[in-house]
Order: sequence, then structure tokens, then C-alpha cells
Amino acid sequence: MTARLTADRAALRRALRDRRRGLAAGERIAAAERLAERLLALPFAPSAGYVAGYWAGDGEIALHMWQLRLPPGCVYCLPVLHADGRLRFAPWRAGDALVANRFGIPEPDVAPSSLLDPERMQLVVAPLVGFDRSGHRLGMGGGWYDRSFAFRRDRPAPPWLVGAAFELQRVDALDRADWDVALDAVCTESATYDFRIAAA
Repeated sequence: MTARLTADRAALRRALRDRRRGLAAGERIAAAERLAERLLALPFAPSAGYVAGYWAGDGEIALHMWQLRLPPGCVYCLPVLHADGRLRFAPWRAGDALVANRFGIPEPDVAPSSLLDPERMQLVVAPLVGFDRSGHRLGMGGGWYDRSFAFRRDRPAPPWLVGAAFELQRVDALDRADWDVALDAVCTESATYDFRIAAA
């Protein structure tokens, strides 16, 4: 698929979401396995500290294989929506309590006092609907990740921001908005796009 985002983000979102939902179960499982290998092989993959993933839904590529293979020093977290429009993060392991947020996405069921600010993450693997070769990300349109990591425009990593996607979600180019926070890399089942190299 070749697509250039010029005016209709909603139409592109629909097309890309339909495409990823159309993958067969076997393809999804194999893709999650290969994605895990690529995420663990990133040159900036931390050996310790807080790392964040997401609860896959709507056809998103799953992160469970990556979570299971993280180094022992890493603490896996899931995002939690906050009233100020930014994400917070909570450590989570399989079997821990979850509660659905207002979008129906499972979040750790923890006390607000135990939530972690985005600045405390070492690596954040973000879901996306589409991405291009310049590191621009098309999300669901809520702006949660852009607001949460706006501080990354003024300071270097960490946290490193990495998109996770199927290769079929790559498009030729995405228009960039002023508030967009670019990704450091995107990993798919078949490629790793390191945008730090492209920017050097």
C-alpha cells in the first residue's frame, strides 16, 4: 500500500486498521515472535528500569512475547489514562488486576499514588495505526502519546520512543503536525527502522 496523508486522516486510519485486522491468527502469532526479537535487539534497549508497552487490541501487533523475554532488571508497565490528558504508567504482570478505561482498554487496577510519570520510563513501545520512513506516527487521534512525551522535543532520550506495527502499516509519507512527537524507531515483524541514523 502506498499512501500519502494529505487531508483525510480518518480515511487512512480506517484503511490501515482494516488491513491489520485482516491478518490471519497464524500470521499474528509469528509476527509477535519476530517483533520481540527486534525490540530486544535495539541498540538502546535497556537492561534495567521501567519499560512500557500496551494492551493490544483492534488488530494491533501483540507485545506478550517481548514482555516475557525482557531482561530481569526491566519492569514492564502499561499505560493508564490520567485526567490531565497525559498518560501515567503502572507496573503489570500477567494475572495482575485490570480495569477497562473509558475506551474499553484494560489498564492496571492500582492506586493513583503508585502510577509513574512518563519521564520515569526508559523505553516506551507505542501502538500506532501507520508510520512513515521519517519516524512520523499516525495514532488513533486522541493525542495521548504526543501530550505525554512532549518533553522529548526539548531533551534527549530516555525515554526512547519506539513504535510497534505490522509492516503493512508503513506508508510513504505522513504530514507532520506541530504537536507530533517523532519516534526514535519502529519495529515490525520484518524490519527495524532506526530514525536516529536517518537524522544523523
